[in-house]
Amino acid sequence: MSQETKRQLLECKDMLNFPKSVERFYAGRLYQLAWVAKSNHNRQLAPAMLILDCVKQYGLTMDNFHGNNLLYKQIEIFAQEPEMLSGSQRAIFDVLMTDAMLTFMNYLHYGQFNPTLTPLAVDEGKLGDFNAVHKLYTLMESRDFYNDIASVQPLSKEYDELQEYMHLVRGQYLEDSYEFPEKSVRKMTINMERLRWSNAKPGPALTINIPAEIAKLHLPKSVIEFKVIVGKPSSPTPTLISTITHFTTAPEWKVPSNIFVNEILPKAIRDKDYLENNHFAIYDVKGNYVNISRQKLAYIKAHPKSYSARQASGCDNAMGKLVFRFENPYQVFLHGTPLPKLFLSKHRALSHGCIRIANVETLAEMILIADGSKNKIPMMRKAIAGYQKKNFVLKTPLPITIDYITCAMSDSQLVIFEDIYAQDRALEMAMYGYERLLASDLKISLKAVSTLP
Repeated sequence: MSQETKRQLLECKDMLNFPKSVERFYAGRLYQLAWVAKSNHNRQLAPAMLILDCVKQYGLTMDNFHGNNLLYKQIEIFAQEPEMLSGSQRAIFDVLMTDAMLTFMNYLHYGQFNPTLTPLAVDEGKLGDFNAVHKLYTLMESRDFYNDIASVQPLSKEYDELQEYMHLVRGQYLEDSYEFPEKSVRKMTINMERLRWSNAKPGPALTINIPAEIAKLHLPKSVIEFKVIVGKPSSPTPTLISTITHFTTAPEWKVPSNIFVNEILPKAIRDKDYLENNHFAIYDVKGNYVNISRQKLAYIKAHPKSYSARQASGCDNAMGKLVFRFENPYQVFLHGTPLPKLFLSKHRALSHGCIRIANVETLAEMILIADGSKNKIPMMRKAIAGYQKKNFVLKTPLPITIDYITCAMSDSQLVIFEDIYAQDRALEMAMYGYERLLASDLKISLKAVSTLP
């Protein structure tokens, strides 16, 4: 059978989602069948088939799991009349089942459309914190295959709540013909996919959800929410994963070049006192301070790439009392604001891409306490009160995740947030397929029309 397995690995290669991973799995078993030998079939086959029946309850689609080839009728033959199946038929079934289980785990853990760890990268062996091939080896000896294989899912509370509700919707509401909007099911599915990309770990962390315009500080015994201001649709805040290494009180603001050219410079030309009144200074490409006159401003307007602006610390500094520092390629900052009234707005997609957070001093204090640095709080308060620039380095960098999640569970109810950057449709089409999506939307529209008086 080992030669037959090798042959089917070659013949089935184009059918497999993770062909190299499947090859690695069988190579580690000396190419012996895992699920269906001639004289017996593995005790894990039944729960594996049950998993395939329930993939929709995990926010996945049946199309990726060889449903037309992995049939219960074949299992009956394996058990009752094994001589009826040839070696190639058993090998094909075995290889496809292995690919289905590896696909299930990789899609649950990393996501199907992860922009960083793509399925192709995972299949090549460029893994993050999880190896589906190694996990499948241990699962073959598991006494609780169903729950053990499902344990590879993300550990975040937001994901877990959506997962539980999806189980309820797919396993009870829709199966029992309860009314539940298909659009809401799709909304849950695409956001479970997004949550798999961040793969949050246990422990203190700061998460920011752009559509909800909310930040959450996750502590061992509590979660504290803070309102945030995020980027406008014309200057969206990017999603990212990083760690906060330190924060700075009374920060100086290095103005991004697009803001300098499009906003600061025109205002300075119209109002000769604008730069001084708002504590801006202009520097040349070598970092030298530039004395400003109308003639000089006209020259800078003609050669803006050779100049930049900085705003000194103070009560009206655009970054407010302090700024949290974390490495990222987008030059995005998390900081306070001199305009706290903006947090009273219902819609807070107002910035140029950076994130302004309410009660920034309170957040900094909580982070210091969680970091075991409560003794630094008085020093921080003094630096803020005196507009003194000072860095506070964390003993343990704090994970920060900026996500784009357009629905969440709250008090057992599904809450849908505005898709402010119009990102949902593209992911829906990738997950469901253009034609299926259009047909589903048409069905929903016709149903809505039929309920009109």
